[in-house]
Amino acid sequence: MVLETERLVESRRLLEAHARLMELERWQDEVLLQLQGPRGSSGTELNSEDEELVRNYFSGVGRLVDALAKELWAVVGSGLSLAHQNPTPFVSAVRIVEREEALDQFFLEERRSTSGHNIPMPAGRPRNWRDRFFKVMEEAVSARFRSVSYLHTRGPGLASHLSALQHCIMGDLSTVRHCLEQCVPAHYHLTRAYLHFCHQFLQTHLGLVSGWELEGGEIFAVLNWVLHIYNSSEMMGEPALLAELEIENLGPLISQEGLEQLQNKYVQKVRKSVSEWMQKALEVELTDWQRDQEPDIDHEGYYHTSLPTIITQMLEENARVALMISEALRDQTIQMGLYEMEKLLSRFRDAVIEFGKEHRKDPTVNKFYLHYLLACINNCIILKTSTESLQQQICSFVSNRYSRIPLGPLAALDRAVRKACRLVMDHLLFELQPHLQELLSSTWLDQGDVTLNMCGVLERHCELYNRVRQPCRQRLKEECQWLTVVEYVRAVMQKRLVCRSSDEQKQLAQRMTQDAQQLRDHLQSMEIDGTIGEVNPTALIAALADIINLKDPGMLLLEISGLLSKYPDISEEHVSVLLDIRGDVPKEVRKSVLDFLDQSAPPLPPGYRPIFTEILVPSSSIPFCLPTAKCT
Repeated sequence: MVLETERLVESRRLLEAHARLMELERWQDEVLLQLQGPRGSSGTELNSEDEELVRNYFSGVGRLVDALAKELWAVVGSGLSLAHQNPTPFVSAVRIVEREEALDQFFLEERRSTSGHNIPMPAGRPRNWRDRFFKVMEEAVSARFRSVSYLHTRGPGLASHLSALQHCIMGDLSTVRHCLEQCVPAHYHLTRAYLHFCHQFLQTHLGLVSGWELEGGEIFAVLNWVLHIYNSSEMMGEPALLAELEIENLGPLISQEGLEQLQNKYVQKVRKSVSEWMQKALEVELTDWQRDQEPDIDHEGYYHTSLPTIITQMLEENARVALMISEALRDQTIQMGLYEMEKLLSRFRDAVIEFGKEHRKDPTVNKFYLHYLLACINNCIILKTSTESLQQQICSFVSNRYSRIPLGPLAALDRAVRKACRLVMDHLLFELQPHLQELLSSTWLDQGDVTLNMCGVLERHCELYNRVRQPCRQRLKEECQWLTVVEYVRAVMQKRLVCRSSDEQKQLAQRMTQDAQQLRDHLQSMEIDGTIGEVNPTALIAALADIINLKDPGMLLLEISGLLSKYPDISEEHVSVLLDIRGDVPKEVRKSVLDFLDQSAPPLPPGYRPIFTEILVPSSSIPFCLPTAKCT
């Protein structure tokens, strides 16, 4: 009987083998029962020697149970792969499991019903083969998933691995729902069990994957798969499956803490890439500044280089990709990008400063120096627009705990623009300087070509300023006017020309008045408004000319009073120089004027931009009776 049953097991005629096995076990139980006496009787217990004799005689039965179980679980474990080819062995295995489950219940019930007597449970009972069935199914599911591209999960193959997992799960799920589910009793809920097995395996597997040293693209693939693909209609998002899965009882594939750690890792990986690309973009920018041609001109007619386009596209693309995961990750990525931009702009400003230093050493080396300074200003304006757009995206979700808006980039942009504008004005002053040195010379008094030459320089610069975007274009033009007037007045104050007669006063005043009119006309032709911060710079030159040309020195107090009302930052030193230039002011008048200024210190009105504070007056040398010695 044992040999015949073994042959049935080896040929996988499992139902017949199990029937023979059940018969052998029945014989064994009957022999034991006869030796012990009727069930439920109060006879003596079975002698241990007799029991050992029976066990030895039926020892082949235990080996048959093990052999049958081995084949049985092999059939159950291969059910997913063989179900479509031949589901009969799987059905037979399920029937055997149910027979064994029924026998376990029978013996348990029998033992409970005779609780007052010592009725031993048959050897190896209860076998709990139904529980073992689900355990084998779980192990089979885990083994199938581990074989899915497992050797290629690290590196670029991770996304392919996750895709293969998806197709494997959905393929097996279709087999379970439409084939295996029909081979088991309804109370097995095999689809639900399969989904639970998958979920538990994925929790373990993805926990392992998350601990690896992943690159940015790999982390994105994991986050996208966990947060979107797994719960989508392509996988577990189908309503029928959601009811079976009961995800709230199983928990997420990756815990919230684990997801936050992955997102932080992702942002750090992206930060490294962004930092490297920004540095490369800055190096390209510095190379562009040395080109022997003017910067590129966009469709609106403004100078530009490739820097803002590279930076803007990189930050916006990173934000767009991060948004595919979540708004929180998008905000983290934008925040990181803005901090990196702040660092870049600090290096950019340092490079602009160095650019200016190199040009001052040898102004002839780079003839397009000014053009690239203007392109730098435009680049900052473009980056400012991009920064504000990214900040607005964060502002839309200020409730998110990651949504702290970094203000540093805008401040860094402002510092870089201010420095570039300052260098532009320095370059203008450098070109004006030769003409400023000719002011108050005999050539200037007689011919007046100096001012025309200055206007020529202003026109060339303002024509280039038209290649700059607003509002910096207007700001540069206004600063151009302001600097010209300040330097003009500075030259008048510092040269300390003294008129020896009223004719010289008249000649000097007329030349200054003509200069003021020429400057005003040229500035207006260049669309420059004459008023800056409640001050009309060119009108100052004419006002100073009126004081110099005043016929009656006794009226100087009234004239100075009017000048003070328009330019309240004018000092006693400035007025003293003007009185010196006239050369005919009596001591009494000088004293009364200076006393008036000393007693009158009007506060600067709101919006007033001080002009005289930018004009330092050199102190007059006072004769000293003792010889001077060099200080040791």
